[in-house]
Amino acid sequence: MRDKEKDARAEDGETTQVSKPDYHMDNHTACQTCGWTKNALKGEGKCYKYVFYGIESHRCVQMTPVVTCNERCVFCWRDHEGHAWEVDAEWDDPAAVADASIELQRKLLAGYKGNDDVPEERFDEAMKPRHVAISLDGEPTLYPYLPELIEEFHDRGITTFLVSNGTNPEVIADCEPTQTYISVDAPDRGTFDRVVRAVEDDAWDSLMETLDVLSDKDGRTVVRTTLIEGWNDDDPEGFARLYERASPDFIETKAYMHVGHSRDRLGRDAMPEHEDVQDFTDAVQEDLDGYGTRKEVPRSLVTLLAQDEDTWVEKLKKESEFWSEKPYAT
Repeated sequence: MRDKEKDARAEDGETTQVSKPDYHMDNHTACQTCGWTKNALKGEGKCYKYVFYGIESHRCVQMTPVVTCNERCVFCWRDHEGHAWEVDAEWDDPAAVADASIELQRKLLAGYKGNDDVPEERFDEAMKPRHVAISLDGEPTLYPYLPELIEEFHDRGITTFLVSNGTNPEVIADCEPTQTYISVDAPDRGTFDRVVRAVEDDAWDSLMETLDVLSDKDGRTVVRTTLIEGWNDDDPEGFARLYERASPDFIETKAYMHVGHSRDRLGRDAMPEHEDVQDFTDAVQEDLDGYGTRKEVPRSLVTLLAQDEDTWVEKLKKESEFWSEKPYAT
C-alpha cells in the first residue's frame, strides 16, 4: 500500500508550475539561510533550538523538498501564492535532494568567507553542515520519498528535524527523523478552520490521527503551537487535551511573529508578548501531568515543556563522538 501511495504522489510531480517561490532552488528543493545561521557565524548568538536541543546554528541547513502546501495558515510568513506552486518535472530522488540542499547552503554562505567577523574555523565548519531542518516552507510529507530522504541525510552524518502539519499521518508513521515536530495550532475544529484554513476537508481528522501516531513513536517528538493573540490563545485546557493525546517528549509554544506576508493578514496586535506566552504555558502546565521541566528563550518568545530534565539530542552533546566523525557532507 505504501509503495502505491508513493508512486501516485510521484506521478503528481509531473504537473504544471503555478508561481515559483522566491527561494534559492534546485528543481523542487529549496533553501534559505536562517537569520540565526548568520548570527552564529558572526558570534552574535544562536537559535533557541541550541538552548533546547543542542543544534549548532552555523551548521544547520534550513530546507524543504517541496514548497507546495495543503494549508493556508493565517499566521504563515510565507506567500500563499507560492504554496500553490507545483513541480513541472519529475521528482528528484533523495540523494539528489540531499546534494542540492548541501550545495545550496554552501552557495548561500560563500560570501562569509574572509569576513572579518567570521573566524575561518567557524566558516569551514559551516561548509560541513551537521543538521538539516526540514521546515523552510510547504508541507514536506507531500514529497513522495520523504522517509528515504531522512535516511539519506542520516547516512551522511547529518541529523534531521522534520516539521509537519500532520495532514499525512501514514507518512509521519514511516519517517524516522532525529526529531519529529507536529504543528498543533488550534484546540478544536472551529478554531482550526479559522486559523489553519486547510485545503482538504479532512485535515483536522488527519491531524488527530497524526497525534495518535506521534504517541506511538519511539523517536523524539515535539508538538509545536504558534500562539496568536485573539485567534487561538483562549483555551489552553483544550490544547492540553491534544498534547495529552499526542504524549510528545516536548511541547513548544511560540508567539506569532508579525513578519513577512503574514502582515497582510494580521495586525501587529496579533503578536503576543513573551509574558503572554508564559501565561499560556503556565495554564497548560497546570492542566497537564508529566511535564515538570520548563525552559524558555525570551528573545525568541518561546517556551518549552519537557518530560525529562535533559532535553538535548544525545549525539549533539559536546562530548559526543558525533562531532569527531567526518560526515559525507565534507
